[in-house]
Amino acid sequence: MMPGERPVLSVRALTLYIKEQLETDALLEDLWVRGEISNWKRHTSGHCYFTLKDEYAQIRCVMFRAQAMRLPFAPEHGMQVIARGRIGVYERDGLYQLYVQEMEPAGRGALHLAFEQLKAKLQAEGLFDPARKRPLPRLPRIVGLVTSPTGAAIRDLITVARRRFPNVNLLLAPALVQGEEAPRSLIAALQALSRVPGVDVIIIGRGGGSMEELWAFNDEGLARAIAACPVPVVSAVGHETDFTIADFVADLRAPTPSAAAELVVPAKSELRAQIRSAEERLVAAVRLHLRRQRARLEAWASRPVLRRPLDRVLQGRQRLDELSRRLFAAAGARVERGRSRLAELAGRLDALSPLGVLARGYAIVQDEAGRLVRDAADLAPGDRIRVRLQRGRVDARVEGVDPDAAVERPAGLDTQERGR
Repeated sequence: MMPGERPVLSVRALTLYIKEQLETDALLEDLWVRGEISNWKRHTSGHCYFTLKDEYAQIRCVMFRAQAMRLPFAPEHGMQVIARGRIGVYERDGLYQLYVQEMEPAGRGALHLAFEQLKAKLQAEGLFDPARKRPLPRLPRIVGLVTSPTGAAIRDLITVARRRFPNVNLLLAPALVQGEEAPRSLIAALQALSRVPGVDVIIIGRGGGSMEELWAFNDEGLARAIAACPVPVVSAVGHETDFTIADFVADLRAPTPSAAAELVVPAKSELRAQIRSAEERLVAAVRLHLRRQRARLEAWASRPVLRRPLDRVLQGRQRLDELSRRLFAAAGARVERGRSRLAELAGRLDALSPLGVLARGYAIVQDEAGRLVRDAADLAPGDRIRVRLQRGRVDARVEGVDPDAAVERPAGLDTQERGR
């Protein structure tokens, strides 16, 4: 931009800039606004359009269908309300407006804000996490009740429970359900019941009332006591449209005390029907199993091996005889081969034996020390020698020595060697 030139924005660019500034402001992202409803209109789409105003200013509001369906009351022109939402800009008209998420009559604003703050705190700690919710026992031994002993809730609980299971065991821990002392009373009763052996589930609640009358069930201490209870807890506070902190932290929320009894106490007639059904399925399964086993047995019984079991034995014996004959024949042949080999080796051993050499006319000469004499040069005239023959021994004295004399074969030796 040249010096002295002024920035010029389009209307859309300016609107988008303002929209970004408004919608990124932390305060305007989630706020509560008190005012009087004016020009309330519900479109055929289900979206609601209206204005909130006071004696000095007004702001356009939009509540989309999903949020409008959750309204617990019917808004009217002139009604004082507290609305929760965020500030945004509707670009087409260049107007800022409040996109409403929740709304309630103005007289309940302070309690509602406290409720939301505690709800957010406990939720962040994980007390509402579905993963920590415990299942209810199918057939509880004792059902604990924490409520007023004189209210309508206890009458509804007992009536429904006895109707569903006439001999169900109910144990009441009376408690205050309204007023400043109610939270401490409810906590004490809950903890007392949780220590009773055999109590498998606890219902805590009361009948309907205003938000102020139900406020004891929004107490943080009670919420933590419910979370710490060693047995499952069912919250049954007020009517179906009433929600308390106890509902969120309990293992199960029942819309009314009567509904809690329906959820916790099984119907005896239904249990009997389930038992009969299970019995019928068991009998049918056993019969089917018996039919299958009988068919298998008949199939096995029809096989030849079972009709004539001795045939298998006789065939085995025949095979055993055949193998025995082959074994003895092979063993005899092997023994005969061993004998022939042994005779051959004995002959070779006999040919190499010194005694065999002596038998062929040779002699063994030893000196006086008993050493073999292989060379005539090892002797001198006058030495005494010992001559071993095939039969007997000769002691002699050397008369003369001729180391260079040739060795003569004994007569007939060549003929014997050739014959061998």
